[in-house]
Amino acid sequence: MLGPQMWASMRQGLSRGLSRNAKGKKIDIAGIYPPITTPFTATAEVDYGKLEENLNKLSAFPFRGAVGGICGLANVLGAQVCQLERLCLTGQWEAAQTLQHRLIEPNTAVTRRFGIPGLKKTMDWFGYYGGPCRAPLQELSPTEEEALRLDFSNNGWL
Repeated sequence: MLGPQMWASMRQGLSRGLSRNAKGKKIDIAGIYPPITTPFTATAEVDYGKLEENLNKLSAFPFRGAVGGICGLANVLGAQVCQLERLCLTGQWEAAQTLQHRLIEPNTAVTRRFGIPGLKKTMDWFGYYGGPCRAPLQELSPTEEEALRLDFSNNGWL
């Protein structure tokens, strides 16, 4: 469950990320992405009415132009990433949430945590050709490789 600080951070990220284009130029998103409010009271209790309102607003995003994503993980778990989309499109929210939770840690590993070297290593593990890293990138150290392996094995992918 999202806490007040996590919600505020997510809301801030949405407003910053969606209000600027790739070059950092401000764009008008009024009427495209609806404003969202925190679903928490001053005492950090959940206001379920606001939460439901926000979820209804957020569920409209795919129909207002928010499509796709940056899916580095799809290079190694492509079928699973596509399955997540199918589950969402067919309204199978519990199954989608379960799958999403299993994909979060590996996705973070091949994007933010270990980046391209991590993605290349996992591609090799899954039978694809990741290849060597080009300068200035370095191959993963044995310690990093083990941590990456744990991110995938702890979630049932290796």
